[in-house]
Amino acid sequence: MVCAASVVHLILALATSGLLGPCSATSITAQTDGDRHSLVIQQQQRQQRAAASSFLRTLEFKHKLRICNAYPFIESVDVYAGTVKLTPDSIPYKDCHEIQGSVKAGDKLQFQIGGMSAGSFKVSELPREDAVLVLVIYRHDTVTTAVAFESHVFANLMNAQIAVLDTYRGEKKGSLRVQDVVNASTTRSEELMFDSVVSVNQGVYEVVLYRNDGSVADKQELIALNREAYVVVRCGVEAVEENQRYPQALMVYPHSDMKVLMGGVCNKQHLLLPFFLAAVCIASSLLDSLAVLRL
Repeated sequence: MVCAASVVHLILALATSGLLGPCSATSITAQTDGDRHSLVIQQQQRQQRAAASSFLRTLEFKHKLRICNAYPFIESVDVYAGTVKLTPDSIPYKDCHEIQGSVKAGDKLQFQIGGMSAGSFKVSELPREDAVLVLVIYRHDTVTTAVAFESHVFANLMNAQIAVLDTYRGEKKGSLRVQDVVNASTTRSEELMFDSVVSVNQGVYEVVLYRNDGSVADKQELIALNREAYVVVRCGVEAVEENQRYPQALMVYPHSDMKVLMGGVCNKQHLLLPFFLAAVCIASSLLDSLAVLRL
């Protein structure tokens, strides 16, 4: 049996000999911290090697948002996401702007016309692929000044696509045709049905809006490029108040560059390609509009 006094004398002897003391304790502690630091570095290096060797990457899809103003009014349209203005320049009637910057699911787009709140539009979800999204604001009816929205998501196709929309409000009828330009060697023409999407070969065309009596109400040039998405919209309103009436007219967007088209063909003679219109299943709308407001 060892007495307590013997234990005390043993501790004092060790301390006097230098085998136990502050220096030894400090040395042991420093060595422990160094080992931990080394383990952390080794773990970080393993994670970096694993990340470098992985061939999986998170996909980032490109979504182009184009906003078109088919609301017949002298004042232009501005669009905001919260306090951020998405339209550097106001969008006049019968024109479209491509929004710079990303739009995310859940974003609420606020529309103003002439500085007054007109309504809002909420993005419910976005496609998991590269896509062009088109949002059209137009007049809800002939009596009130309320707004309405029409949206479409284009599929990712090789040929040019055309979404044909009818935002005209009134009893007057109209029909659309796409045809060769006036100086073409052929005079082919095909009808464009409202609320449809068609694909068209690359080339130069005219889109003509006819009144019910067969006369021409409006016509616009369409330079179709492969992989591009176009909208053709009949707009206007037969308002109750005479000073708010706008005749039926055409809006075509975007306006592609002829030089780009000519760079993709052998010579000018081949610009007027035989056009082939194929019905494309209209993509279900991925955007939901909120309640409209009066101006």
